[in-house]
Amino acid sequence: MFDLNQLRCFVTVAEELHFSRAAARLHMTQPPLSRQIQLLEHSIGTTLFTRSNRVVRLTPAGRTLLPEARTILRLAESASLSARRVGLGEAGSASIGFTAAAGYHFLPEAIAHLRTELPDIDLQLKEMVSHSQLEALDNGRLDLGLLRPPITRDGMRSRCVVRETLIAALPQDHPLAQQPTLKLRDFDRQPLVMYSPDEARYFYELVGRIFSRVGVAPHYEQHVSQVHSVLSLVRAGLGVALVPEAASSLRYEGIVYRNVTGLAPARPVELHLVWKDGNDNPALPQLLEKIGAPLPAPEDRE
Repeated sequence: MFDLNQLRCFVTVAEELHFSRAAARLHMTQPPLSRQIQLLEHSIGTTLFTRSNRVVRLTPAGRTLLPEARTILRLAESASLSARRVGLGEAGSASIGFTAAAGYHFLPEAIAHLRTELPDIDLQLKEMVSHSQLEALDNGRLDLGLLRPPITRDGMRSRCVVRETLIAALPQDHPLAQQPTLKLRDFDRQPLVMYSPDEARYFYELVGRIFSRVGVAPHYEQHVSQVHSVLSLVRAGLGVALVPEAASSLRYEGIVYRNVTGLAPARPVELHLVWKDGNDNPALPQLLEKIGAPLPAPEDRE
């Protein structure tokens, strides 16, 4: 079977139709070049060039082989380049998990940034709750996760990429909606749409701690798992809610949003970028470099 070097020699001779000039282009002497052509002709089983009176011409077989040989060499070069770029993390693919709330603000900005900075890395996005992301990271089905703390599974590395505040979501005709800013005390004995202790444990514990710290006791009317479900029930008039600031971008008709004072810390909602230690995807270091420190809060970008 012929090799790529023989094809390269053949194409060069076919383009020059002169062995000495072809040898010079290839930075070799003429005898080794002639030997490579002979080996190629023996491998194929037919003559590729006619040589007479110092004139070199392609045979019909040679003319047929020339475009195919060029294609093979181009494909080989492309494959080598592609493999090298994947090995360097400049190309390839990566799977990224994200919670629904991460898709309101951080994820769109991050993906737009990555598409500009790393356009040859194919990003496969998968919406998953936090604990499912940790399992997928552990068994290699995800390369990166955007999820809520705490990160308790062994072998995981993480960094916080978002810190944001909680705001109040209220039906537009609710009495509290008339106030420009709310205090935590305003929620005492108020019907509150709450997060599920199982599917939305992070927000369930966070909101519970916030109210418990100041001795406020809302009436928990419903427990749901997703922020957009919380907003749907608020819109239906079943209660008020505390939601991450990014949720205000959803702009549900019939809902108003108000800032809440007294939160400690002021931005208690965290989103973490998580990956498994030892993940050998060459694209991962590039992605981690581009998805950097926590993004500033919306008011900081104005």
